[in-house]
Amino acid sequence: MALSGLEIYKLLPRTNCKECGYPTCLAFAMKLAAKQAELSACPYVSEDSKAKLEAASQPPIRLISLGADGHEVKVGNETVMFRHEKRFFNKPGLFVRLRDDLPLDQLKAQAKAIADYTVEYVGMHLAVDGLAIEATGDGPKFAGAVQAVLETATRPLILIAGDPAVMAEGVKAATAAKVTPLLYAATADNWEAYAKVAKEAKAPLAIREEYLDVLIDLSNKVKAAGVEDIVLDHGARDLAVSLAKQTQLRRLALKNNLRAVGYPMISFPGESVDDEGLEAMAAAQAIAKYAGLVVLDRFSPATIYPLLALRENLYTDPQTPIQVQPGLYEIGKPTADSPAYITTNFSITYFAVANEISGSGVPGWLLVADAEGMSVLTAWAAGKFDAERIAKAVKTSGIADKIKHRKLVIPGHVSILLGEIEEELPGWKIMVGPREAVDIPRYIKVWETL
Repeated sequence: MALSGLEIYKLLPRTNCKECGYPTCLAFAMKLAAKQAELSACPYVSEDSKAKLEAASQPPIRLISLGADGHEVKVGNETVMFRHEKRFFNKPGLFVRLRDDLPLDQLKAQAKAIADYTVEYVGMHLAVDGLAIEATGDGPKFAGAVQAVLETATRPLILIAGDPAVMAEGVKAATAAKVTPLLYAATADNWEAYAKVAKEAKAPLAIREEYLDVLIDLSNKVKAAGVEDIVLDHGARDLAVSLAKQTQLRRLALKNNLRAVGYPMISFPGESVDDEGLEAMAAAQAIAKYAGLVVLDRFSPATIYPLLALRENLYTDPQTPIQVQPGLYEIGKPTADSPAYITTNFSITYFAVANEISGSGVPGWLLVADAEGMSVLTAWAAGKFDAERIAKAVKTSGIADKIKHRKLVIPGHVSILLGEIEEELPGWKIMVGPREAVDIPRYIKVWETL
C-alpha cells in the first residue's frame, strides 16, 4: 500500500545531507510520496528501509514490455484514472490478429502489409505495434505460422491458443527468432499448464475470467507459480459491460492498490460488436478507457489511422503541446527569390502552414520560431511570439543568407506587431500575410506585387 510522505520520512536516515538534491529529508520524502523522485537518490537509506520503500513505491499497474528486433511495446505503469489529473504514460499497443489456417503466402503478405504500414501525423510516424497469431489447429501448424510471420515481419507478438501444448509449439518458434511473446490465455481450468509454459519462456501471460473474484484468485495463483508479468482479460464482450469492468479494474488497482489486478488489460474489440464497421468504435473505447493492448481482427488504413491519431492525442501530456523543432524549413525547393514566412512551433500550426505553402505550388522558406509549442494567437497573448522573439529567430536562423529580397511574411493575426518588428529588423520589409493558412495559396499569387 502507498505510504504518505510522513511515513516515508520515518524510514529515511533523516540526516538532511542534501545529497539527494533536496534541502531536507522531509522534502525528499514528500517528493517520493508524489512519485516525483527516485529512492536511489538517497545514498544512506538502510537495506531494511529500502525494501519497505521499494515495495510501497511500486507502480499500481505493473509495466509489461513486448519486444522484437528493435520494436518495443510498453504498457502499464499508469498512475491516474483521468488524463487531466496528471497524464497517461504508455500508449496501448495496437495489434492485428492473423490466423494460422491461412495459406502461408497469404499470411506472409498480410503480415508484411501490416508491418509496413506507416502514416505521418503532425511530424510523427505512426504504425501498428505488433501482430497476434491465433492457433486453429495443431502445434506444428501453429509453429509454422509463427515462423512464417516472423520471417516476414519481426514485430512484438501475441500468441493465442486454447491448448497449452499447441501454445508451447508456437512459443518455441517465437523464441527461436529471439522474440518473447505474450501468451493468451490461461483460465481457471488450465492455468497451471500455461503458467509452466510462460515461466519456462520467461514470457508474460494473459489470464481470462468473467467473474472478478475468480480473476483475482487466478492472478494470485499465476503469480505464486512464478509468472510475474500478467495481462488481464475480464471476459466481457459487450461494450457497456466491458467499459464498466475496465473502469472497475483500473479503480481497484489505482485507488485500492489491489495488487492482484494491478496489471494491464487486453481488449478484443471485434468480439464485442456484431457489425464489422463498429470494430473501430469499440477499439476507440478500449483505447480511451484503460486497455493496455488492443487486438483488431481486421487491418484497414481507413480505420487504423484514426485510431492511431486518437491514441496519440490521448497519450500526449496535456500540459505540453505537440511541438516541432524551431528552425528554418524548406518547403519544396525554394530559391533566393522564394517567399519567406514565419510561424510558431505548435505542430498543428506548422503543418497547416507548411501544407498550404506546398499546395500553393510556389516553394517557400518557413521560419519556425520557438513559442514553447503555442499557436500563433496563444503565443502572442502570452508574450511568446513578439517582435523580439521574431527578430531573434530571423537573426539566428541564417535566413538572411538564403534570400535576397528581405521580405518576411508574418501571420495576419499578429499584424499589430508590424511596426515593432520593422524596428527590430532594419532593412527588412515585414508583410502581413493572411489570418488563416488556407488563404496562403491566394495570397502568394500577389506576393511579388506587394
